[in-house]
Amino acid sequence: MRSSTLFSRINRHPRLAVPRHNGRARVPAPRSDRPERPETATPARPPVPPSASLVEFGAYVRGRRVAADDIPQALALVREHNRELTEPEAFVWVGLHEPGAPEVEWLAEVFGLHPLSVEDAIKAHQRPKVERYGESLFIVLKTVSFVGNEATSDTGEIIETGEIMAFIGSDFVMTVRHGDHCSLSEVRARLEGKPKLMNRGPTGVLHAIADHVVDSYLTVADQMQAELEEVEAAVFADVSSRDINRIYQLKREMIEMKRAMTPLEAPLRNLPQRRMIPSEMRDYFRDVGDHLSRVCEQVESSNELCNSILQAALARSNALANEDMRKISSWVAILAVPTMIAGVYGMNFEYMPETKSVFGYPAVLAVMVIACTILYRAFRRNGWL
Repeated sequence: MRSSTLFSRINRHPRLAVPRHNGRARVPAPRSDRPERPETATPARPPVPPSASLVEFGAYVRGRRVAADDIPQALALVREHNRELTEPEAFVWVGLHEPGAPEVEWLAEVFGLHPLSVEDAIKAHQRPKVERYGESLFIVLKTVSFVGNEATSDTGEIIETGEIMAFIGSDFVMTVRHGDHCSLSEVRARLEGKPKLMNRGPTGVLHAIADHVVDSYLTVADQMQAELEEVEAAVFADVSSRDINRIYQLKREMIEMKRAMTPLEAPLRNLPQRRMIPSEMRDYFRDVGDHLSRVCEQVESSNELCNSILQAALARSNALANEDMRKISSWVAILAVPTMIAGVYGMNFEYMPETKSVFGYPAVLAVMVIACTILYRAFRRNGWL
């Protein structure tokens, strides 16, 4: 009886009334059971195929290039050809120049690259290294280019540095180049002109790229050596502050070259020992490692020569400064004698020696000349003048 009375009171209240449906009370569902309005998420930017950064791509079968409309089609042709072969004889080579993150991510999905290597390729400015990710290699090579005297006054740099990053798989090569120098078009044209070299596969392309980079090291090292010899001749001829500034520039660029070359020496030496490098290609990589060791030794000797030239320039500059100080001091001592005599006779005392004599003035002048001549000859004999 009490429950029915309470229910009737609730229904009479405008805010507490329970809606009825077909004679039954319909209780609204709790707020937690109601479907919430979905939040609109910002769609992620999809990766895009490389366009402006794509330098060239090609599919190669037995060292010869085959036609392909795009990169996925080239990769499909290559993998279809290699499907029933124990040793792949076809691969794809893609070359990029300073690509954006979406372009590299698109290629990473196509070739199945490791995310860490993709991140390094996007950020650039990496240390020379060789790393293995699964069944592929990731190699970073520092490149150098000699600027010379034309651009030194504008940028203060004698050499410029860049990077070449290479992804090496069993059936693909992807190169990412940062910087405007050390183009790989010459390497690709040389390999395409000799199908026997291109038939070596991705490791053959890697050898050609490493050999090309190390050869550029040798060229830049020879040019820096010529600059050092020119500065050395100028220092021992007539040193100036401009020559010292030039030596400091050379010293700084030598350190930059060492940073580019020296860290690569150990990874390149250990590269022939990796399982992915075929036995017939290991001797070629050892040859590139020998060339790199030679250029590292040349850069180290040039750096030591630069230190010696700098010390010689500073010593010669100090010697010239001391020589100038001796000359100034000698002339000051010579001129001090007539200045002293003239100062004494300029006091205008009445009882001064030889003031009433007819030969007094010529005698004082003669004493000045004789004293100055004696001092000059003495300084000249001692090498001060």
